[in-house]
Amino acid sequence: MVYSELVAEFTDSVPCGAPEGNDVGEKAGALRQAPDEGHGIMNALRVLVLEDSLIIAMEAEDILRLAGVDSIDIVGSLDQARAAIAAEKYDFALLDVNLGEGMSFGFARHLLDAGIPFGFVSGYSDIRDFPCDLQHIPLLVKPFDEKAMREFLQRLLPAAA
Repeated sequence: MVYSELVAEFTDSVPCGAPEGNDVGEKAGALRQAPDEGHGIMNALRVLVLEDSLIIAMEAEDILRLAGVDSIDIVGSLDQARAAIAAEKYDFALLDVNLGEGMSFGFARHLLDAGIPFGFVSGYSDIRDFPCDLQHIPLLVKPFDEKAMREFLQRLLPAAA
């Protein structure tokens, strides 16, 4: 993959104390509706996956498809993720924490501000190492399997999974 040489515009540090109203479950409220006949709501969702490892991105895509998601866009850099969010409407996103070019925390805050539900996917299993304002975000620990992904999706979007 080719990465931009530009430095990420988003900061990765803010004072501790998560602002009120940033509960991912609340942000997903619009998705909490009756499932489509015979298909479930997951197939109607558009998902952005920010992951710099192609193998892990493909694994996530395969499992999301097994869960019923039909529309999945995979990007490998923060610049690609920002461009995707500007061009398309996403129902939720999965963010790798540590990208080759930096951390995704600034982009995560952008998603919070935009009201787009998301969860982190990371080899870091201890969210206490994350910025205080993002420690409440659901985390899927790598490596993951289909069962772990489905449980993660249930935490991220309780009515949709």
